[in-house]
Amino acid sequence: MATPFLIDAIRTPLGRGREDGQLAGVHPVDLLAQTLSALIERNGLDPGLVEDVIVGCVTQAGEQSVTPGRGAWLAAGFPQHVPSTTVERKCGSGQQALHFAAQGVAAGAYDIVIAAGIESMTRVRMGSARMGMDPYGTGFAERYPEGLVGQGISAELVAARWGISRARMDEYSALSHRRAAQAREEGRFRGEIVPVRAGDTIVDADETIRPDTSAESLANLKPAFRDENMIARFPEIEWSVTAGNASQISDGAAAALVMSEAAAQRLGMAPRARFVAYDVCADDPLLMLTAPIPATRRVLAKAGLAMDDIDQFEVNEAFASVPLAWMDATGADLDRLNPHGGAIALGHPLGASGLRIMATLLNGLEQSGGRYGLQTMCEMGGMANATIIERV
Repeated sequence: MATPFLIDAIRTPLGRGREDGQLAGVHPVDLLAQTLSALIERNGLDPGLVEDVIVGCVTQAGEQSVTPGRGAWLAAGFPQHVPSTTVERKCGSGQQALHFAAQGVAAGAYDIVIAAGIESMTRVRMGSARMGMDPYGTGFAERYPEGLVGQGISAELVAARWGISRARMDEYSALSHRRAAQAREEGRFRGEIVPVRAGDTIVDADETIRPDTSAESLANLKPAFRDENMIARFPEIEWSVTAGNASQISDGAAAALVMSEAAAQRLGMAPRARFVAYDVCADDPLLMLTAPIPATRRVLAKAGLAMDDIDQFEVNEAFASVPLAWMDATGADLDRLNPHGGAIALGHPLGASGLRIMATLLNGLEQSGGRYGLQTMCEMGGMANATIIERV
């Protein structure tokens, strides 16, 4: 099998997911088109050589409904013969797109492929694809007669299961903002962020980071998911998940260039990392957010590595209870976990997050001189992807 290499990974600045957010006025196809253009331009690649564009997108409705990667590729003015497809594995859609790209190279199906992700959560609201319909059917309801719950309540259940207090979640969330603010101040995002045009404005920095966030200020926020109908069903919940210790709704896009070794040598491209191992697995759909724990163990086993071999971990901060439970279960060192902040500070543009995280991981390894990096993220339905790369 061919060894797939990561040539580059980039992302847009992230915008707040609200009507006055810095990217709210940009159509998601146009946002992705600018991202693809930046990836092609900064690598000096003939776009006609790209064999496929695999795009993660969660809410495939409205402006994101018609193969956004195909529309973005054509909007960028690139050759018409290059196809695109869309991947949906909930919050892991972008990471799964990257897996498919790398696995396609490993299998010999591709030499040059782009993985990307897009989500404009301002313009295409989360959950709007369901249109009020039952997404499960009778067989699912028979297996789970009490029904599943929303992700916020799952985050509460995870906190209860692992004994994670409100104070600890707020402290972790404030740390995420401090780390992201410091990374921005020190220019650590410059290698991954590409400027984009939003109307007459050039946007080149994340809008989401709040440097002054403190655990004390977060403690004043009310629980966001307290549900009177769930109190009797889940008496163990202390109702401590808030808007401040959860990921931010946001807008953004990201993309990565993946090649075989032969293609990179032929084009004189210098790979930045190689793909070592991948995993995708699932866990309890009620807890929903715990699958990164078994996914981490499985991907390490596939790679023949241990936790101590990993120099940087990126665990998506869907809710603070997720990386904290993951850390408690795996014994990971907090210093190596999301060292530049995570989705609590940066935002979580669903389909783009997997590739945003990979761009941050790749740059972080290069800045620290680390060798191995591992990223994982929870996904609706109790699923998770995990990826290990090695810096070259």
